[in-house]
Amino acid sequence: MSLGSNIQYLRKLNRMTQEQFAEKLEVSRQTVSRWEADEVTPELDKLVDVCSLFSCKLDELVKENMSYKEGIYSKVELRKVPAFKIARYVMISPNPEDDVQAYMKKWGKNSGLLASYPDAKMIGWDFPFVSQEQQTRFGLHGYVAAYVIPDGFETNCPGVEYYENLEAEYAVITVTEPFVQAFERIPTGYKHIMEFLQANSFKDKQCDGILGCFEHEYTKDGVYYMDIYVHAASVTKTDGYSMFN
Repeated sequence: MSLGSNIQYLRKLNRMTQEQFAEKLEVSRQTVSRWEADEVTPELDKLVDVCSLFSCKLDELVKENMSYKEGIYSKVELRKVPAFKIARYVMISPNPEDDVQAYMKKWGKNSGLLASYPDAKMIGWDFPFVSQEQQTRFGLHGYVAAYVIPDGFETNCPGVEYYENLEAEYAVITVTEPFVQAFERIPTGYKHIMEFLQANSFKDKQCDGILGCFEHEYTKDGVYYMDIYVHAASVTKTDGYSMFN
């Protein structure tokens, strides 16, 4: 894969025309075209600007085939998610995702949920209310895990908080093998969603009774996936479908 192909890939991935990209780099559109055709190699300062613009490393831009990422992310789409009920729990620890998921799996057994619904869906999201001191001094982070409660299931099992999410429109992306490079692939998935929302004039605001975002991990045909959901606050009509069908 050539340097020019990598530049073109990043430009298209970020939904920029050659004119828009040229304006940000303070060069002409013809210069961008020559870069992408490998007729001219950008000067070092322009390569640094490209890396800064697209949040990538210089070695990656110059030496690697960046188009392999095309198979990692699906297109962002809108889905209408019907109202659903969850049982949730939050933990703050050095490894909160694994800790709270283990806790919820134990709760799922004790409550009888997994006996009746062994494929009950678990979702999760970052818990943001962790102080800077907790993070930097003690290495603590927060995460919430929750089981989606199927219709008809009832339990009085303690140890969780019950919550009902209203019907809402979500922007959704699927990330393939998210934990292969977790600190790159998952944040990039969120980045693609936010770019989609901004490009389509969706507003970023919290709505009572609606989760702002959540993640759903699952395996299909031996491949691990993560669906990332971000609430689209300014709702447009769509023939979306539910992850819970």
